[in-house]
Amino acid sequence: MTAPTTTDSTVVPGVSPVEHRARFSDLLAAEWIKLWSLRSTPWAFAGTVALILTVTVVGAAADAQHFAGYDKENKAYFRMFGAVGSSFSTGAATVLIVGAGAIGAITVLGEYTTGQIRTTFTAVPARRSVMAAKVAVVTAATTALGVGAALLSFGAAQGILAGQDAAVGLGHHNVVRLLAISAALAPVSALVGMGLATLIRHSVLTIVATIALLFVIPSVLNTRSHLSASILHMTILQAWRRIGYGQAPTEMWPWTVVGACAVLAVWALVAAALAILTPNHRDQ
Repeated sequence: MTAPTTTDSTVVPGVSPVEHRARFSDLLAAEWIKLWSLRSTPWAFAGTVALILTVTVVGAAADAQHFAGYDKENKAYFRMFGAVGSSFSTGAATVLIVGAGAIGAITVLGEYTTGQIRTTFTAVPARRSVMAAKVAVVTAATTALGVGAALLSFGAAQGILAGQDAAVGLGHHNVVRLLAISAALAPVSALVGMGLATLIRHSVLTIVATIALLFVIPSVLNTRSHLSASILHMTILQAWRRIGYGQAPTEMWPWTVVGACAVLAVWALVAAALAILTPNHRDQ
């Protein structure tokens, strides 16, 4: 006769079974798997980097061609300032902003459009924890995207400019700051895409809203009036430009680097809050 064995699944009469909650590390692992199980994810990352490199190569090639015709004074000026700008241009920043914003949006829309989000919230009722894990994973992945894109863009541009002896290194004035803030564009934009997707929950409308917010609005605004300049200063693209490129001496409505950093921080925090808190009180 053998002694009875007990397991964790044994139910004691009159006592409710203990519900084991998923650890946050488990949620992170699950969200990481879900992110890369989407077919669109690798293509979105690769396509964003490819477009950035295309913009950078075309711009650097044009700069190198113009550099050959500069006089000594203009060549010195280009080496000091122009070569840095070639490393990550406004065009490259725009591509990164739109691409990362779309990536953030599809990580949420992928579950809402297929209905998988219902299964996720049924398995893990702690919705805020699930969304916080999703935010953390997307932030980490797009930060890597931003760092990789910035470094590859810098390498491609300086490789082309080296042919005209116009290249600069990482230790050159303002290079590290430009690359760092350019890399930060990716996670901030991705969080905006996530926040909008959680709020809107419609693929087409979310993508349109993301592009309008991150690209269209900054493109149509100008600094001719104080109101327009103030609104422009609150956009992600303009904050990047202020931190990475500095401020022109003739700026009519000047603002600070600290203010630009605050703009990016507010965008990221508000978007993350929308992504984490919105699903908690809405039916799925």
